[in-house]
Amino acid sequence: MLDARNHQGKFGEDYIRVLASAAGLLVYTPDLDYDGIDLGLRWPGRVGPAASPAIDVQVKSWSTPHKSSGAWRFDGLNESQFNKLAGQAYTVPRYLFLVIVPESADTYAEILTDGMLLRYQGFYVSLRDEPVIRAPSRERRRVVHVPIGNVLTSGTLRALMHPGLALHRGGR
Repeated sequence: MLDARNHQGKFGEDYIRVLASAAGLLVYTPDLDYDGIDLGLRWPGRVGPAASPAIDVQVKSWSTPHKSSGAWRFDGLNESQFNKLAGQAYTVPRYLFLVIVPESADTYAEILTDGMLLRYQGFYVSLRDEPVIRAPSRERRRVVHVPIGNVLTSGTLRALMHPGLALHRGGR
């Protein structure tokens, strides 16, 4: 059985995989997590003028969340990890996906008579407009504010890849 840290992290990534599957998207995993990316999401085929739009994501799970002024105050990135998401140099958009999970792994999922419930919820933020940290350290943390309104759904996953994509395939 997985230790608690790896179990929580795997659940966070699988939560994103379930949403992507519901959205009809492809999910790929980089060969190594060398570049700060856990998952890539791709729209199969063309949507309007875009061919196979994609995003890259770093997935973090969090069982002890803290709110501050309408945002999650996440301090789980060190400066090196932050820099792999920040700035405008990336050709494929990058996002931090934050999955809030229960403290007890026994309550991650529940089978109900009409389906399965995954706890709790995922959120997203782009760090594209954040300046890259000069001389980053793996020892120092960088707080990131993830807006509580940025809830991950199948529709928002599609919309993150290209403006207007959420309008296709039912908009959910």
